[in-house]
Amino acid sequence: MTRRKIIGIIFVFAAAMKLASMWHIFNLNWFDWVWNHPWTEYLGPVLLLIIGVKLIISSYQRNPDQWLQRPIPQGEEGKRIHCAVRFGGDEYIYHGEPFHGARLDAFCGGLRLDLRGAVINDDEEIDIHTFMGGVELLVPANINVVVKSRSFIGGMGNETMGRVIPGAPSLHIVASNFLGGVSIKN
Repeated sequence: MTRRKIIGIIFVFAAAMKLASMWHIFNLNWFDWVWNHPWTEYLGPVLLLIIGVKLIISSYQRNPDQWLQRPIPQGEEGKRIHCAVRFGGDEYIYHGEPFHGARLDAFCGGLRLDLRGAVINDDEEIDIHTFMGGVELLVPANINVVVKSRSFIGGMGNETMGRVIPGAPSLHIVASNFLGGVSIKN
């Protein structure tokens, strides 16, 4: 357990104890010396609860081991790959391998595809389908990115350079999102 998570649990526990005492679930006279000002009577437990929950959540978000690194799957005859995740998080990283397109499916989970080290010589397509999940694409800066998206209570974020590089290969991203999202970054 990380230090951040332990501190968050202590804050949430302290706030819960004070709220239980205020609502007369049980009496904690020894705890009242901390809350001797009227404005801290209500504001203090709420702040402790918010800070504690944020610390606990951020301890999971900052954990680099939350993504399960997987080997890059081989498609038919070394071509297009298919990556699917359900109720978890998978990460695929290219280290000099050629990229020939992909289909990415995220169902109640997250998927990260790092193409910054991939060899992309021709125009390629990435077909993305999300349902209550998300996909993060990391693309090289020396390619063009063309995005087409259909989203229902979801979204698509394209944070790439946005400029067209003449003669560079294009990466065509077609996304269908239902309560999910896709993020594209350099």
